[in-house]
Amino acid sequence: MHPPTVEDVARAAGVSRQTVSNVLNAPERVRPETRLRVEAAIDQLGYRPNRVAQSLRASTSRMIGYRIEPMHPQSLASIHDRFLHALAEAGRAADHHLLLFTANDPEDEVANVQALHRAGAIDGVVLYGISTDDPRPPGLRQLRIPFAAFGRTGADSAHPWVDIDNAAGTAAAVEHLVTRGHQRIAFVGYPEGAAVGDRRADGWRTALDKHGLLDGSRHLDLRGEDSLATGARLGEALLQHHTPPTAVVAATDTLAAGVLRVVQRRGARLAVVGFDDTPTAAALDLSSVRQPIEAVGHAMIRALLAYSPDRPGPSAPDPHGAEPTSQLLTPELIVRASSALH
Repeated sequence: MHPPTVEDVARAAGVSRQTVSNVLNAPERVRPETRLRVEAAIDQLGYRPNRVAQSLRASTSRMIGYRIEPMHPQSLASIHDRFLHALAEAGRAADHHLLLFTANDPEDEVANVQALHRAGAIDGVVLYGISTDDPRPPGLRQLRIPFAAFGRTGADSAHPWVDIDNAAGTAAAVEHLVTRGHQRIAFVGYPEGAAVGDRRADGWRTALDKHGLLDGSRHLDLRGEDSLATGARLGEALLQHHTPPTAVVAATDTLAAGVLRVVQRRGARLAVVGFDDTPTAAALDLSSVRQPIEAVGHAMIRALLAYSPDRPGPSAPDPHGAEPTSQLLTPELIVRASSALH
């Protein structure tokens, strides 16, 4: 027995083939009572639209490109995997799927996206790991390829983006530590120049300044690559300082876990808060700032599907055109035993 077709649905509902097509693709064009009759026939027959044929007719692949990146061998962070899963779930809910690819660098990523888009394999792309002067957004804008960025550059008004308020996250960590009586609070983070790391450092700095504690902690700002070894090395340096801190805010759970390893080995009293709230943080009873990654995934898909790179730019505003979507989401501090020290 052959699977039901549009013609079968039309015959069962007593309508034309075009009416069935309208119910599937533009239901607002169909009278409610007719739409209900067609939908009942669809359910009764078990009809499933041919998405491949629909995509060919609509010149759309319903595929979204996404570059996957290798994880650092000393990184505990699973934030990339969580984001990828959230993005795939959000895409599926919007009847789109992910096409994963690799690239050697940002320029190679743009070239791969151009090739995939030109071949009709993807409708657009989601960019991850955005930096302040990232070459990918301007490159894709020039190629007129739809995209949305997870993170902010220095020219965000021209394209859709979604980001976490990283400064608010580290500020919340400092507020928590201050309420527990800490006055010398260190920061362990990325080298300066990394957009996410700089914003997390800004939150730490601003919150300390608000409480008049910045001068006493300014010398406790240490940076290095995101690895367990670096976290341990910087933690050792903090504990050996002539005025050591009583608490540490780390830019990632990986760095925080490295600090915690040294603290436990030396039997020191040092409160530690990480960032990202990975499964490792829960296993180590590490306080951490949780990113709303699932919400980011859905916001990214909505922003991408609503964006057209052919809209007029800021120099030629279109009163009827939609501006690129931007959304800044607030993270949540999850308090555990690692920051319970006074």
